[in-house]
Amino acid sequence: MNYISTRGAGIGERHTFSDILLGGLAKDGGLYLPAEYPRVSADELARWRTLSYADLAFEVLSKFSDDIPAEDLRALTRRTYTAEVYCNVRSSESAAQITPLKPLGVESGAQLSLLELSNGPTLAFKDMAMQLLGNLFEYTLGKTRQTLNILGATSGDTGSAAEYAMRGKKGVRVFMLSPNQKMSAFQTAQMYSLQDPNIFNIAVEGVFDDCQDIVKAVSNDHAFKANYKIGTVNSINWARVVAQVVYYFKGYFAATQSNDERVSFTVPSGNFGNVCAGHIARMMGLPIEKLVVATNENDVLDEFFTSGIYRVRGSAETYHTSSPSMDISKASNFERFVFDLLGRDPKRVLQLFRDVEEKGGFDLAASGDFARVREFGFVSGSSTHADRVEAIRDVYQRYNTMIDTHTADGLKVAREHLQAGIPMIVLETAQPLKFGETIREALAREPERPAAFAGLEALPQRFEVLPADAQQIKEFIAANVRD
Repeated sequence: MNYISTRGAGIGERHTFSDILLGGLAKDGGLYLPAEYPRVSADELARWRTLSYADLAFEVLSKFSDDIPAEDLRALTRRTYTAEVYCNVRSSESAAQITPLKPLGVESGAQLSLLELSNGPTLAFKDMAMQLLGNLFEYTLGKTRQTLNILGATSGDTGSAAEYAMRGKKGVRVFMLSPNQKMSAFQTAQMYSLQDPNIFNIAVEGVFDDCQDIVKAVSNDHAFKANYKIGTVNSINWARVVAQVVYYFKGYFAATQSNDERVSFTVPSGNFGNVCAGHIARMMGLPIEKLVVATNENDVLDEFFTSGIYRVRGSAETYHTSSPSMDISKASNFERFVFDLLGRDPKRVLQLFRDVEEKGGFDLAASGDFARVREFGFVSGSSTHADRVEAIRDVYQRYNTMIDTHTADGLKVAREHLQAGIPMIVLETAQPLKFGETIREALAREPERPAAFAGLEALPQRFEVLPADAQQIKEFIAANVRD
């Protein structure tokens, strides 16, 4: 397996999974993808159907990481995906399934279900990939006797998932940027209450896109990146994305009886990483009918998939919503899909994303390429606060199930794309506890709180407030790195 950049770097060179694991962006500012997607045979699909989550993860990941010895990779996935880590505070019987499928009901002739992805230590789907990434980092650094300083950006859940995965890991420090006072109280407390000496929380005076831009700016300072051994855990990191591919296979197997059936997935999306994993699963041969992209009021992705226009927003145009993890107006993973959409032409991709930086976006509607979006199975929709509240209330009353705000966005949009006879799986984003204010508004009751999280918001918090300035962030990193 060889990896290339969406902007051309690496073509004619050799880059293994381990080579790109610690680095994040390619040297030309692009994102890494396999030179070609591995295909899954009918026999493999049949064999994979009965595997445990850990062993399914091994099978999927081994197609992308042939430079890691099989016995080591299998040990890593079995250490990561355990009932103890994904304990499922809601249902102990399903803990061993890791990602249990929860059927809701039949609507418009389609079975509507939720794929539970938030049973990990921070109660968000980001744990599914991040726990594996922590173990992969520790394994790789131990082999090479290196250290790594992770620089990440979060709009809510990535930060806590990364910090809980990396806390105590040998050779790893985490510098996590988050938009100051723009996460829920629970999300903020999960991150800022950590006192581990290798964890540094930086509250940036701006929005998530400012944080993400700083991460990219630092990553593109190649001298600084090399000198301070900077890596990333955001979904620009290929390992994050490929780890998420696994649960599309697991969800498909749970929703079907045979591999002749097709299913659709709806994915609440802001940064395009989660649904990009579904795109990769489909390219590998998983029988996916539709990939439904659900956005909130920050509808950059919905605008593209309905019009062909990709138009990023500035801080002033980015709304602070009740589904804050999707308050993103520049989808960093979107470039991977555009690369495939344009027939893997790195010159065209480079020009388009130069247009993003210089002109604020691009328009593919008139180019003929936009017609191919449907060939890849993509459709989309958006949701508002009122839609979220109504979806939370409806699902609780109709199915006795409490969902979080982002999953509510997904459910609202999923219902707009149901097809009779095609199961629709909505990917759950987080547990309702993380967004108590909106749950109280919708249901006039408190979300369930596991005992392990009692009093979390009252714990002492440790963080640094800094302006949205890449140079000041670099200075903070340099002052806190000690070999």
